[in-house]
Amino acid sequence: MLLLRSRLLLVACAAAAALFSLPARAALFEDDEARRAILELRDRLDKLEDAQRKQPDQVQALVQQQLDPLRRSVLDLNNQIEALRADLAKLRGDNEELARALADTQRKLADQNQSVDARLRPLEPQKVTVDGSDFQVAPEERAQYEAAMGMVRRGDFAAAADAFGSFLRAYPASGYLPSVRYWLGNAQFGNRAYKDAAASFKTFLAENAQHPRAPEAMLALANCQIELKDVKLGRRSLQDLIKTYPNSDAAQAAKQRLSSLK
Repeated sequence: MLLLRSRLLLVACAAAAALFSLPARAALFEDDEARRAILELRDRLDKLEDAQRKQPDQVQALVQQQLDPLRRSVLDLNNQIEALRADLAKLRGDNEELARALADTQRKLADQNQSVDARLRPLEPQKVTVDGSDFQVAPEERAQYEAAMGMVRRGDFAAAADAFGSFLRAYPASGYLPSVRYWLGNAQFGNRAYKDAAASFKTFLAENAQHPRAPEAMLALANCQIELKDVKLGRRSLQDLIKTYPNSDAAQAAKQRLSSLK
Protein backbone atom coordinates (compact mmCIF):
# COMPACT_ATOMS: atom_id res chain seq x y z
CA MET A 1 0.00 0.00 0.00
CA LEU A 2 2.85 2.41 0.81
CA LEU A 3 4.49 1.59 -2.50
CA LEU A 4 1.29 2.34 -4.34
CA ARG A 5 0.86 5.62 -2.46
CA SER A 6 4.45 6.63 -3.26
CA ARG A 7 3.96 5.89 -6.92
CA LEU A 8 0.79 7.92 -7.02
CA LEU A 9 2.52 10.84 -5.28
CA LEU A 10 5.31 10.69 -7.82
CA VAL A 11 2.74 10.70 -10.61
CA ALA A 12 1.04 13.70 -9.00
CA CYS A 13 4.36 15.61 -8.65
CA ALA A 14 5.33 14.80 -12.18
CA ALA A 15 2.00 16.02 -13.40
CA ALA A 16 2.40 19.25 -11.41
CA ALA A 17 5.89 19.79 -12.73
CA ALA A 18 4.75 19.23 -16.24
CA LEU A 19 2.00 21.70 -15.68
CA PHE A 20 4.32 24.44 -14.50
CA SER A 21 6.87 23.72 -17.21
CA LEU A 22 4.44 24.29 -20.07
CA PRO A 23 5.12 27.13 -22.45
CA ALA A 24 3.95 30.60 -21.74
CA ARG A 25 0.48 29.89 -22.95
CA ALA A 26 0.18 27.27 -20.18
CA ALA A 27 0.75 29.97 -17.60
CA LEU A 28 -2.68 31.09 -18.40
CA PHE A 29 -3.89 28.29 -16.08
CA GLU A 30 -4.43 29.62 -12.66
CA ASP A 31 -2.97 28.09 -9.50
CA ASP A 32 -6.34 26.77 -8.37
CA GLU A 33 -6.56 24.52 -11.42
CA ALA A 34 -3.22 22.91 -10.53
CA ARG A 35 -4.39 22.59 -6.95
CA ARG A 36 -7.62 20.99 -8.16
CA ALA A 37 -5.71 18.47 -10.24
CA ILE A 38 -3.60 17.49 -7.25
CA LEU A 39 -6.71 17.15 -5.12
CA GLU A 40 -8.28 14.90 -7.73
CA LEU A 41 -5.16 12.73 -7.74
CA ARG A 42 -5.24 12.57 -3.96
CA ASP A 43 -8.92 11.65 -4.07
CA ARG A 44 -8.19 8.85 -6.48
CA LEU A 45 -5.37 7.73 -4.25
CA ASP A 46 -7.63 7.67 -1.23
CA LYS A 47 -10.22 5.67 -3.11
CA LEU A 48 -7.60 3.19 -4.19
CA GLU A 49 -6.35 2.89 -0.63
CA ASP A 50 -9.90 2.36 0.62
CA ALA A 51 -10.48 -0.26 -2.04
CA GLN A 52 -7.26 -1.98 -1.07
CA ARG A 53 -8.19 -1.91 2.62
CA LYS A 54 -11.63 -3.34 1.84
CA GLN A 55 -10.26 -6.20 -0.23
CA PRO A 56 -9.48 -8.44 2.76
CA ASP A 57 -12.95 -7.78 4.15
CA GLN A 58 -14.51 -8.63 0.81
CA VAL A 59 -12.43 -11.76 0.51
CA GLN A 60 -13.33 -12.72 4.04
CA ALA A 61 -16.97 -12.03 3.32
CA LEU A 62 -16.77 -14.17 0.20
CA VAL A 63 -15.08 -16.97 2.11
CA GLN A 64 -17.61 -16.60 4.88
CA GLN A 65 -20.43 -16.88 2.34
CA GLN A 66 -18.92 -20.16 1.14
CA LEU A 67 -18.12 -21.46 4.60
CA ASP A 68 -21.51 -20.81 6.15
CA PRO A 69 -23.35 -23.34 3.95
CA LEU A 70 -20.57 -25.85 4.58
CA ARG A 71 -20.82 -25.31 8.31
CA ARG A 72 -24.59 -25.76 8.13
CA SER A 73 -24.12 -28.93 6.07
CA VAL A 74 -21.59 -30.31 8.56
CA LEU A 75 -23.93 -29.44 11.42
CA ASP A 76 -26.85 -31.15 9.64
CA LEU A 77 -24.68 -34.21 9.03
CA ASN A 78 -23.68 -34.29 12.69
CA ASN A 79 -27.32 -34.06 13.68
CA GLN A 80 -28.20 -36.87 11.27
CA ILE A 81 -25.34 -39.00 12.60
CA GLU A 82 -26.51 -38.46 16.17
CA ALA A 83 -30.06 -39.30 15.15
CA LEU A 84 -28.82 -42.48 13.43
CA ARG A 85 -26.81 -43.41 16.50
CA ALA A 86 -29.89 -42.93 18.64
CA ASP A 87 -31.95 -45.06 16.23
CA LEU A 88 -29.21 -47.72 16.19
CA ALA A 89 -29.07 -47.77 19.97
CA LYS A 90 -32.85 -48.12 20.08
CA LEU A 91 -32.75 -50.91 17.50
CA ARG A 92 -30.08 -52.69 19.48
CA GLY A 93 -32.18 -52.34 22.58
CA ASP A 94 -35.23 -53.62 20.71
CA ASN A 95 -33.19 -56.53 19.31
CA GLU A 96 -31.94 -57.44 22.75
CA GLU A 97 -35.48 -57.28 24.10
CA LEU A 98 -36.73 -59.41 21.21
CA ALA A 99 -33.90 -61.87 21.76
CA ARG A 100 -34.83 -62.16 25.43
CA ALA A 101 -38.49 -62.52 24.54
CA LEU A 102 -37.65 -65.19 21.97
CA ALA A 103 -35.47 -67.05 24.46
CA ASP A 104 -38.27 -66.89 27.04
CA THR A 105 -40.80 -68.11 24.48
CA GLN A 106 -38.54 -70.97 23.40
CA ARG A 107 -37.96 -71.95 27.01
CA LYS A 108 -41.70 -71.87 27.72
CA LEU A 109 -42.39 -73.95 24.61
CA ALA A 110 -39.74 -76.46 25.66
CA ASP A 111 -41.30 -76.68 29.11
CA GLN A 112 -44.76 -77.06 27.60
CA ASN A 113 -43.50 -79.77 25.21
CA GLN A 114 -41.93 -81.63 28.10
CA SER A 115 -45.15 -81.29 30.07
CA VAL A 116 -47.21 -82.50 27.11
CA ASP A 117 -44.80 -85.37 26.51
CA ALA A 118 -45.01 -86.29 30.17
CA ARG A 119 -48.83 -86.34 29.98
CA LEU A 120 -48.91 -88.19 26.65
CA ARG A 121 -46.22 -90.73 27.46
CA PRO A 122 -48.52 -92.81 29.64
CA LEU A 123 -51.03 -92.85 26.79
CA GLU A 124 -48.56 -93.96 24.10
CA PRO A 125 -48.36 -97.62 23.03
CA GLN A 126 -45.66 -99.57 24.85
CA LYS A 127 -43.56 -102.46 23.63
CA VAL A 128 -43.82 -105.61 25.74
CA THR A 129 -42.44 -109.13 25.46
CA VAL A 130 -44.55 -112.04 26.69
CA ASP A 131 -43.67 -115.71 26.12
CA GLY A 132 -41.09 -114.72 23.50
CA SER A 133 -43.42 -112.50 21.48
CA ASP A 134 -42.94 -108.73 21.09
CA PHE A 135 -45.92 -106.46 20.50
CA GLN A 136 -47.33 -103.00 21.26
CA VAL A 137 -49.98 -102.44 23.88
CA ALA A 138 -51.80 -99.45 25.30
CA PRO A 139 -50.82 -98.44 28.83
CA GLU A 140 -54.27 -99.24 30.21
CA GLU A 141 -54.22 -102.58 28.41
CA ARG A 142 -50.89 -103.44 30.01
CA ALA A 143 -52.04 -102.29 33.43
CA GLN A 144 -55.17 -104.46 33.26
CA TYR A 145 -53.17 -107.51 32.21
CA GLU A 146 -50.58 -107.06 34.94
CA ALA A 147 -53.30 -106.56 37.54
CA ALA A 148 -54.91 -109.87 36.57
CA MET A 149 -51.52 -111.59 36.69
CA GLY A 150 -51.00 -110.17 40.16
CA MET A 151 -54.22 -111.85 41.28
CA VAL A 152 -52.97 -115.19 39.94
CA ARG A 153 -49.69 -114.83 41.85
CA ARG A 154 -51.60 -114.06 45.03
CA GLY A 155 -53.79 -117.13 44.55
CA ASP A 156 -56.95 -115.03 44.12
CA PHE A 157 -58.17 -117.25 41.28
CA ALA A 158 -61.79 -116.20 41.24
CA ALA A 159 -60.88 -112.52 40.91
CA ALA A 160 -58.19 -113.38 38.34
CA ALA A 161 -60.70 -115.32 36.22
CA ASP A 162 -63.08 -112.37 36.26
CA ALA A 163 -60.22 -109.97 35.40
CA PHE A 164 -59.04 -112.07 32.45
CA GLY A 165 -62.62 -112.41 31.21
CA SER A 166 -63.03 -108.63 31.32
CA PHE A 167 -59.72 -108.23 29.48
CA LEU A 168 -60.86 -110.51 26.65
CA ARG A 169 -64.01 -108.46 26.21
CA ALA A 170 -62.11 -105.16 26.27
CA TYR A 171 -59.17 -106.21 24.06
CA PRO A 172 -60.24 -109.12 21.82
CA ALA A 173 -57.33 -108.51 19.39
CA SER A 174 -54.65 -107.87 22.00
CA GLY A 175 -51.15 -109.26 21.70
CA TYR A 176 -51.74 -110.58 25.21
CA LEU A 177 -54.56 -112.81 23.96
CA PRO A 178 -52.72 -116.19 23.97
CA SER A 179 -51.27 -115.54 27.42
CA VAL A 180 -54.63 -114.33 28.72
CA ARG A 181 -56.41 -117.48 27.53
CA TYR A 182 -53.73 -119.69 29.07
CA TRP A 183 -53.81 -117.94 32.44
CA LEU A 184 -57.58 -117.71 32.37
CA GLY A 185 -57.66 -121.54 32.16
CA ASN A 186 -55.21 -121.76 35.06
CA ALA A 187 -57.27 -119.32 37.16
CA GLN A 188 -60.44 -121.31 36.43
CA PHE A 189 -58.65 -124.56 37.30
CA GLY A 190 -57.39 -123.02 40.54
CA ASN A 191 -60.98 -121.97 41.28
CA ARG A 192 -62.08 -125.57 40.52
CA ALA A 193 -64.14 -124.48 37.55
CA TYR A 194 -62.79 -127.46 35.57
CA LYS A 195 -65.31 -127.37 32.77
CA ASP A 196 -64.60 -123.69 32.06
CA ALA A 197 -60.88 -124.29 32.39
CA ALA A 198 -61.00 -127.18 29.89
CA ALA A 199 -62.85 -124.92 27.41
CA SER A 200 -60.23 -122.18 27.84
CA PHE A 201 -57.33 -124.59 27.29
CA LYS A 202 -58.98 -126.10 24.21
CA THR A 203 -59.43 -122.64 22.71
CA PHE A 204 -55.84 -121.77 23.51
CA LEU A 205 -54.49 -124.95 21.85
CA ALA A 206 -56.67 -124.51 18.79
CA GLU A 207 -55.33 -121.00 18.22
CA ASN A 208 -51.74 -121.41 19.44
CA ALA A 209 -50.48 -124.91 18.77
CA GLN A 210 -46.89 -123.64 18.42
CA HIS A 211 -46.97 -121.45 21.49
CA PRO A 212 -44.24 -122.11 24.08
CA ARG A 213 -46.91 -122.89 26.66
CA ALA A 214 -48.87 -125.27 24.42
CA PRO A 215 -47.44 -128.43 26.10
CA GLU A 216 -48.37 -127.11 29.54
CA ALA A 217 -51.84 -126.20 28.30
CA MET A 218 -52.35 -129.75 26.98
CA LEU A 219 -51.25 -131.20 30.32
CA ALA A 220 -53.64 -128.84 32.13
CA LEU A 221 -56.44 -129.89 29.77
CA ALA A 222 -55.82 -133.54 30.61
CA ASN A 223 -55.91 -132.73 34.33
CA CYS A 224 -59.25 -130.90 33.86
CA GLN A 225 -60.70 -133.94 32.09
CA ILE A 226 -59.47 -136.26 34.82
CA GLU A 227 -60.97 -133.97 37.50
CA LEU A 228 -64.24 -134.08 35.56
CA LYS A 229 -64.08 -137.91 35.90
CA ASP A 230 -63.44 -138.41 32.20
CA VAL A 231 -60.27 -140.43 32.71
CA LYS A 232 -60.41 -141.99 29.27
CA LEU A 233 -60.42 -138.57 27.61
CA GLY A 234 -57.74 -137.38 30.00
CA ARG A 235 -55.53 -140.37 29.16
CA ARG A 236 -55.95 -139.61 25.46
CA SER A 237 -54.91 -136.00 25.99
CA LEU A 238 -51.80 -137.14 27.87
CA GLN A 239 -50.86 -139.51 25.07
CA ASP A 240 -51.37 -136.74 22.50
CA LEU A 241 -49.12 -134.48 24.58
CA ILE A 242 -46.31 -137.09 24.66
CA LYS A 243 -46.66 -137.61 20.92
CA THR A 244 -46.93 -133.95 19.92
CA TYR A 245 -44.35 -132.48 22.29
CA PRO A 246 -42.09 -135.41 23.17
CA ASN A 247 -39.12 -133.32 24.33
CA SER A 248 -41.05 -130.99 26.61
CA ASP A 249 -41.09 -131.05 30.39
CA ALA A 250 -44.86 -131.38 30.17
CA ALA A 251 -44.41 -134.65 28.23
CA GLN A 252 -42.30 -136.06 31.06
CA ALA A 253 -45.01 -135.04 33.55
CA ALA A 254 -47.62 -136.65 31.30
CA LYS A 255 -45.74 -139.98 31.38
CA GLN A 256 -45.71 -139.89 35.17
CA ARG A 257 -49.41 -139.07 35.25
CA LEU A 258 -50.22 -141.94 32.86
CA SER A 259 -48.35 -144.37 35.03
CA SER A 260 -50.33 -143.21 38.06
CA LEU A 261 -53.59 -143.78 36.26
CA LYS A 262 -52.95 -147.47 35.70
